[in-house]
Amino acid sequence: MAITAQDVNKLRQMTGAGMMDCKKALQEADGDFDKAVDILRKQGQKVAAKRADNAVSEGTVVVQISADGTNGKLIALACETEPVSNVEDFKNLAQSILDKAVADNISDKEALLSATLADGRPVSEHIVDLVGKLGEKLEITAYENVTADQVVPYIHSNGKLGVLVAFNGVNGTDVNELGKDVAMQIAAMKPIALDKDEVDSATVEREIEVGKEQARAEGKPEAMLEKIAQGKLQKFYKDNTLLNQEFVKDSSLTIRQLLEKTAKGLTVKSFKRIAIGG
Repeated sequence: MAITAQDVNKLRQMTGAGMMDCKKALQEADGDFDKAVDILRKQGQKVAAKRADNAVSEGTVVVQISADGTNGKLIALACETEPVSNVEDFKNLAQSILDKAVADNISDKEALLSATLADGRPVSEHIVDLVGKLGEKLEITAYENVTADQVVPYIHSNGKLGVLVAFNGVNGTDVNELGKDVAMQIAAMKPIALDKDEVDSATVEREIEVGKEQARAEGKPEAMLEKIAQGKLQKFYKDNTLLNQEFVKDSSLTIRQLLEKTAKGLTVKSFKRIAIGG
């Protein structure tokens, strides 16, 4: 049967696919719109399978804080190239996924992928559909959902790095400005844990062994290696755990001291940092 321009445009409006892809799908489906939609979705699946091993180093990070400030959600939707990250459909999908996460208070990434959007289909299918349309691998590389007395967000100017800082012990103190400072610290300094006791044992053991090897290479006596390694471990904690890091805006204070100076009992319950491409 003859495929009209109106038919092609109708399918394009239904699916968001390109004009030529819509025309080919309608021709293959003999004008049946439901079959044509299925053909376009299978096209997305084929592209997704073909590009499954491709690296995703571009994309966008989106964030939303609840009206009362006690919950924050952070999502990274990644793609292969910068031009795709600027496509309106890509940005709209990221926002739709975030809206769904907020509406249903979704707990984790797996639950988010299986959550259904307005048309009743899961997020995972919408991602595959857009893969077929844009011709690149797309992936939710991170999803964070945190709750505390107050959660403060930060999105870096490039839109590819985001932070959530969860504060407890706020007790009426406005911590928005402090939160932004701490969030920017996390963005820049990349702490691996909140405090010493949250650093995993494998990392601690590795740092001790590295410290011993460095001391040994410097010709230090064997009897001194453990003590030297422990000293290096404390330096590691200072550089890599948030509460022990020097505050970048005032090196006379650690982040722990900054919190104590701001309000008695104020603590960071947790933090989340996600970045696309590193």
